[in-house]
Amino acid sequence: MNNSQPGILADLPSAGRYLIFSIETVGEVPAALDRLSSVVDGEEVVIGFGSSLLSSLGVSIAGMRSFSSFESCGIEIPATHGALWCWLRGEDKGDLIHKEREITQMLLPAFSIEDIVDSFKYGSGRDLTGYEDGTENPVDEEAIKYALVAGQGEGLDGSSFVAVQQWVHDLNKFDEMDQETQDHSIGRRKSDNEELASAPDSAHVKRTAQEDFDPEAFIVRRSMPWANEAGEGLNFVAFGCTFDAFEAQLNRMAGRDDKIVDALFRFTRPVTGAYFWCPGMKGGKLDLSKLLLKR
Repeated sequence: MNNSQPGILADLPSAGRYLIFSIETVGEVPAALDRLSSVVDGEEVVIGFGSSLLSSLGVSIAGMRSFSSFESCGIEIPATHGALWCWLRGEDKGDLIHKEREITQMLLPAFSIEDIVDSFKYGSGRDLTGYEDGTENPVDEEAIKYALVAGQGEGLDGSSFVAVQQWVHDLNKFDEMDQETQDHSIGRRKSDNEELASAPDSAHVKRTAQEDFDPEAFIVRRSMPWANEAGEGLNFVAFGCTFDAFEAQLNRMAGRDDKIVDALFRFTRPVTGAYFWCPGMKGGKLDLSKLLLKR
């Protein structure tokens, strides 16, 4: 039985709104989470808890850790963290705005909102560069296997670990590349999404080929483009049964393995980085049994 938050494995919505909250009043956290659990269905609202929130409750979740910043081959990977992450999913941005207002008020005075990123589905699921995103995503039973915790017992099985990064694209720089250079940067042809055997080792597809890692590094991507007055890019979201696969891919992208830097860094950079644990569902509500909340 799959008791995960259903939005994790569902198709991408037309619109998304990503929220990051910080803790304001520790003593109010249990009551706020109890209120939150009563309205979160895991489908239209996916919830994740950061290390700081778990620590404030005196809770340890096996496999949970903080995102670590690092520098490699001139590439900086920042860590920004967060106590509580919400992914609002829907078909209408207006509905998501009202849902965000409801959740923000519900979490007071325990939490305050720190960041909001609006996102959208582009075409059939493309990045703003025009290339398909998540082509190699595991599906069906494979997606369950790689995205969800299993065999760890009640309160953990069906949960998931999510890595979240906001990437800022320089689309003008990307547009200056000729079509062959663009295709070789990604490792696929934009016209038909076919993988290019002739692409250089720096091509993103070759840097992150999930089956080439030992052990294999499969993740379930649920990324969506974003755009506002500050710029545009991709809100990268990757679910896994651990963070290991994501970290293996990110390390190789930044050249920590072999000093070959992913060609994506020619035109895009991450500006945030955070890890969250997404609990499963029980009886139609978030399963918060591992949080030991006093009610």
